[in-house]
Formats: sequence, C-alpha cells, structure tokens
Amino acid sequence: MELGYESMNSETSPQETLPDPFSLIDYQSLYPQTHMPHAMGNSYVPQPFIAPLSPKGVWPLTQFAEGEPMSFFQWQIRQEEEKLAGFTPEMLTSQDNDGDTFLHIAVAQGRRALAYVLASKMATVGMLDMKEHNGQSALQLSVAANQHLILQDLLAQGAQINTADCWGRSPLHVCAEKGHALTLQTIQRALKGKGQELNVEEVNYDGLTPLQTAVRSHNAVVQELGCMAAATPQSPGVVELMQRRKLLGQCVNTLLLMGASCATKDHKSGRTSLHMASQEANVELLRIFLDQPDSLSIVNVKAFSGNTALHFASSVHGRVTQVDAVKLLMRRGADPSSKNLENEQPAQLVAEGPVGDQVRRILKGKGYQARSAAQ
Repeated sequence: MELGYESMNSETSPQETLPDPFSLIDYQSLYPQTHMPHAMGNSYVPQPFIAPLSPKGVWPLTQFAEGEPMSFFQWQIRQEEEKLAGFTPEMLTSQDNDGDTFLHIAVAQGRRALAYVLASKMATVGMLDMKEHNGQSALQLSVAANQHLILQDLLAQGAQINTADCWGRSPLHVCAEKGHALTLQTIQRALKGKGQELNVEEVNYDGLTPLQTAVRSHNAVVQELGCMAAATPQSPGVVELMQRRKLLGQCVNTLLLMGASCATKDHKSGRTSLHMASQEANVELLRIFLDQPDSLSIVNVKAFSGNTALHFASSVHGRVTQVDAVKLLMRRGADPSSKNLENEQPAQLVAEGPVGDQVRRILKGKGYQARSAAQ
C-alpha cells in the first residue's frame, strides 16, 4: 500500500510507501517466525479468558493483574512484553535506510499488540514521535494505513497529533484526502477532554485546510462518478466510487463537528469550501455547508478573483447538477447582482445551451428583479 501525496485522480503516489517488510532492520529477530501468531492485526476477542501465566515475568501494568480475566489483545500484549524485555533504548530508536524504526514497521504491518508495547517503551524514553524519511511519525503512519485502533493506542500513550509530514500534511489532511472516516472519528473521540488541542485549520503546502482537502477529494470522486455512472451504472468501479464518496462525505461532516469552518479561505486563490463545492456543482456538499449556522454570512463571500459561490456555480460546464446547485444557492441568499473583478455578474458566466438557458432564467427570476428595483 502506498501512502504518499496523491493527485486528484490517483489513490496514491509512488514516492511514499509503507516500510519495506524486508527492511534492513531484522524484525524477524524481534518477532521470530516460529513464534509469530498467524493473525495479529487489530484482532480483539470480547469474551474474557484466563491466560496461562509465565513463570518468568509478570505483566507490569496493574490493570492486567496476574490470574485475572483478560481479552485476547491484553494477552497478546503480555506475550510481546516478555519477548521485548531485553530491548534497549538504542535498539528501539535504530532506523533502517528509510528511517523506519521497529515501531514504524509494526504499525505498517498492523500488529497492534507489538506496536502497543514498542510505543510504550518509546514513550518512556521520549522518542514516541520519531519520524522516518518522509517525515512521518508512527502515529502519522497509522493514519495513512487506516489503522484506527493502533492510532487510538498511540494517542493514549501521548503521541502528538499536530504534526506534519514532508508534504505539509497533518493527520487530518491525510484522513480528508483518503476518506479515512473511521480514523478521523477516532481522532475526534480520543482527543475529547484531553490536553492536546487539535488545529483543524492548519494548512498544507498547497494552502488547503483539511476540510478544503476533503472537498477537493469529494469533488474529484463526484466528477469521476459522473463520467462512469451513465456508461456502467452497476460496475464494481462505480460501486467503489460511491462508497468512497460516502466516506469523504462523512469526513466533511466530522471535520465540521471538530470545529472546521467552511468560511476559511485557501491561501492561493481565496476560495472557501463553499466556493470549491460550487465549482463542481456538488449539491451534496452545498447542502451540508448551507445548513451550517453561519451560512448566510458566507454565501456571498468573494474569492480573490471577486467571484462568489454563485459565480462559480453559474460558470460550471457539463454538469447535470448545475441547475440544482444554482437554485439551492439562490434559495439560501446568494446575490445574482454581485460582480467580480472583471465586472461580471453570475448570469454573464453561464454557458450556452439548454441547461444554460435554465440557469439564466433562475438567475433573472423574481429575486433578481427585486434587488435591481431596490438599487
């Protein structure tokens, strides 16, 4: 699985990859194949059982008292503790040619119990946030790999959430970009009432906040769906895109719940999330943003070009949802008489054709005439 900065139409970039399972760090000496359980991952057995007690070691955490019932995950932690009892700080912080530590590799492989124990030991020596060559800590890697339970453990052990990789992406940006809705919700829940303050308005190197990143990804999926759905409506590719659209929509809603603002402007063009959704006539996101309590104060906000959301929606070409997008903006207070820096009103940006004729009629309706008379 690749984890790098992705383009609008690709899932991943070739530059960034998970740690090589045949890393120069000999993780087989850490976790010998002969003793490796067949399935580790994020497994959890809810019913308690009594694990066999080792004559050598006693689990150091008091909540796992010797002889008391424990979950399968807790039993796995005990086994890993015993195996790593002789691990030194130097071994914990050793890195391969890609900068990966044992913890990075355990996270990438989804070995939750092993990652838990390694993270506990690294936290003890103050090295939990060590980064590999792409500037990713173990927590950032868990986000990119969509390992939400490992992420939860790392946050509980004090891993920093407000950190950026070499592309300027925070963990929130990665969730928004990839549609990792469950991982994003895990961050939201884990940080409630905790000391860490989450910076939901941090921008990446493209000048975008996590919410704007989610809108851009959602727009890309909607655009691709529009091209594919008409030709092959029941194809696996269409079904996959519809699921991705759903997850990205959940990311947008979660970011708003976390305090992200759809009125924040990007650093390059001054577009808000509402502008971005309007550019693709993305009715699903427009409804979400226009249902926000502050929607009346942002519906006529201008980008650096002087364009409002209505300008953007009116200039859309070849979108069957354009009419609905313009209607929705008009109903929520968009001003059709507003002019951009080129002295153009939204109606002047509408393309020719049957759909364009409908849009112009909407823009020049009763609301438009009333405003003209008032002036």
